[in-house]
Amino acid sequence: MIAAVSTAVWVCLVAWGMNFLWRYAYTPGQVAAPPPNWLSATPLKIAKRPLLLMFAHPYCPCSRASIGELAIVMAHANEQLDSYVYFYLPANQSSDWARTELWRNAESIPGVHAIEDRAGDFAKLAGVFTSGQTLLYGLDGQLVFNGGITQARGHSGDNYGRRRIISFLQGEVSDRNTSPVFGCSLRGL
Repeated sequence: MIAAVSTAVWVCLVAWGMNFLWRYAYTPGQVAAPPPNWLSATPLKIAKRPLLLMFAHPYCPCSRASIGELAIVMAHANEQLDSYVYFYLPANQSSDWARTELWRNAESIPGVHAIEDRAGDFAKLAGVFTSGQTLLYGLDGQLVFNGGITQARGHSGDNYGRRRIISFLQGEVSDRNTSPVFGCSLRGL
């Protein structure tokens, strides 16, 4: 009798834990509200190539997958994109705080520039809240894509965001230009 009750309790706890983890992994972050036209007041200008921006928290474990997916996007880009990853940096921290393995991984991707986003000021200007948020602006300055490039928190693999960006680079048109973002808050961990 005790073994049966113990087994039943154990099964319930495992089921509860699995449900909790599944909901966490597939619950997207806050939806971004980026400007539909590129911000001319920023230091980044759209010149000869579309502009891809990713926002990341340097301590977000979920963003490892986002940086990995960015590497795949850039491998398909064939130098067709100007790409920047803005890493959140609290106002009271030194630059070393943001120079994590995630920063180094982003910086090692050919064509990607890692940049500090002190106090998250640029993320705020761009209407971004979640680590892994990716924005793609075309040559005309219009927002082409707004979303994440992973299928869940910390999960790499085929996903709508990555396909949308690659399709844009290949001159194809998509019926959607958004996807959910799975990552930590850019306002702190």
